[in-house]
Amino acid sequence: MSGTGGKTAARRATRVSAVVGSAVMGIALAVPFAVAVGPAASAAAPAVSAGGDEAGGAGSTVPTVLSTATLPDSPLADFSNGLIRGSVDTDRGVDLGGIGSDLFPAGRPNEFWTVTDRGPNGQIKIDGKNRRTFPVPGFDPAILRVRADGSTIKVLDALPITTAHGRPVTGLSNINGFDETPYTWDAQTPLPFNPNGLDTEGLIRTRSGEFWLVDEYSPSLLRVSARGQVLARYIPAGVSLTGADYPVVASLPGVLGARKINRGFEGIALAPDGRTLYLAVQSPLQLPDADTGNASRNVRIFRFDTASREVTGEYVYRFEDVVTFDPDADGDPSEMKISSLAAVDGNTLLVNERTDAVSRLYSVDLRRATNILGSRWDRTATAPSLESLADPAKAGVTVLPKRLAVDLEGVAGMPDKIEGIAIVDRRTIAVANDNDFGLGSFNEAGQLVDSGVESKILQLRLNRPLG
Repeated sequence: MSGTGGKTAARRATRVSAVVGSAVMGIALAVPFAVAVGPAASAAAPAVSAGGDEAGGAGSTVPTVLSTATLPDSPLADFSNGLIRGSVDTDRGVDLGGIGSDLFPAGRPNEFWTVTDRGPNGQIKIDGKNRRTFPVPGFDPAILRVRADGSTIKVLDALPITTAHGRPVTGLSNINGFDETPYTWDAQTPLPFNPNGLDTEGLIRTRSGEFWLVDEYSPSLLRVSARGQVLARYIPAGVSLTGADYPVVASLPGVLGARKINRGFEGIALAPDGRTLYLAVQSPLQLPDADTGNASRNVRIFRFDTASREVTGEYVYRFEDVVTFDPDADGDPSEMKISSLAAVDGNTLLVNERTDAVSRLYSVDLRRATNILGSRWDRTATAPSLESLADPAKAGVTVLPKRLAVDLEGVAGMPDKIEGIAIVDRRTIAVANDNDFGLGSFNEAGQLVDSGVESKILQLRLNRPLG
């Protein structure tokens, strides 16, 4: 995860109609830590899409905001120590945040499962090189059940993610030389690597109550009990992760070991059959090298069967041209990402394609794309690589056909960094942002100067049904 830019508010104001605001106060309930007064909600007036259609029109892809809920400020140490006593000695003024890494319906109106990522982290340049900092290294990623209650996100339950013996996994990097070295808040002192550490970025919950999560480090897929205990971690073949306090299975395609650092698995979806998962890599693999991967528009989505515990499919998703998708991204293709997935039906996925500033949801048809699993494209020595192809069709690869389903960029007041999406019904979705725990800068005493970016869940009414 990286810092939030917040640069789109003014631009959106010139593209869409004004927001009609209303202030409603609320108090967070049912959490084992301090409570606070919630900020105001807002409702968006009908917006105008990029194609000129009014948001209220049946053909528009710009939805209408039904509600906006905000997470009240609560000290991160209170939250963490309420789950695992003594896990955080100081939170350096950081509040609970980062809960928008994904959303999954919890089965009751306005209720969702969410997951944090690895916790507060940032980058500081020392001697010309960025160092990855962990201001609260004791933070343990958590699964939360929340309710969007009017203008306030209320935390109803929270599960720390733990090892087989109930220890916190933490969010620290795993493998020296494969992951970034973790540092203290000021980037001066290295922290120890932790093979249990997870950078969780997506979740689903099964009918049995278990969770499946995806992680950016290896990247990996995790089976997690209803109580938050890691039951198994599936990593790419060829990646050596030793010393973890839970079972590690190196059975994912080895090509995934070429993931870009901090751009591993970012999205996961559960098909209606209750056993098929889809896993999205956030960015193109670094094949044959970083320059090629950073310039590529070809990213991979995998299918996984939870009964056989095997990968059964692999598809290619092709990004839009960054120049037209987000004119403020300076033409940098590496700014394009997949941040979340949701299953519309057994054959259709909703894909959140975004930069930090712009998010659009595309519908893709799995039946009409080439399954490349086990093909030459899964061999790292293949030349040219899949990532280097300007036109995959010329190499016999049909990419996932896509159509714009929901244009979040056209919605007034939409936060940056939308990382969670959930389908409530065919005409209603919910989206959440990753506020990066409000990480701004730290003063000389090591206390956070908060960015002011809040965690939000927006529920949106679509002008046409999904599917």
